[in-house]
Amino acid sequence: MTTTGGGAGAAIEDRVFAALANATRREVLRLLREEGPQPVQALADHFDMRRPSLSEHLKVLREAGLVSEQRSGRQRIYRLEAAPLAEVQDWLHPYERFWRQRLRGLGELLDRMPDDDRS
Repeated sequence: MTTTGGGAGAAIEDRVFAALANATRREVLRLLREEGPQPVQALADHFDMRRPSLSEHLKVLREAGLVSEQRSGRQRIYRLEAAPLAEVQDWLHPYERFWRQRLRGLGELLDRMPDDDRS
């Protein structure tokens, strides 16, 4: 996620972030990470929604490159594709460093403050 202007790279980044913005889609990614590739029905069993609604979420994830679909007979098996998540992590790393420094500074300030012995 190193693009700085518009164009196709930014559009892909936008799709990844838009996909991750939804709690249902994040849960689908968690399930695929923890339990491995799964058919649509197995994923649908985890949610209180109709299968066409879940299929829409899977479509968004697929278009963002976060999952891949493999057909096996009449079943569609979904698999996590983690490469776009590594790009998100690369993008977030400077912000993580920023907040870590800020929190370290806060901790140092709190350590220098006298304890309030009033009870």
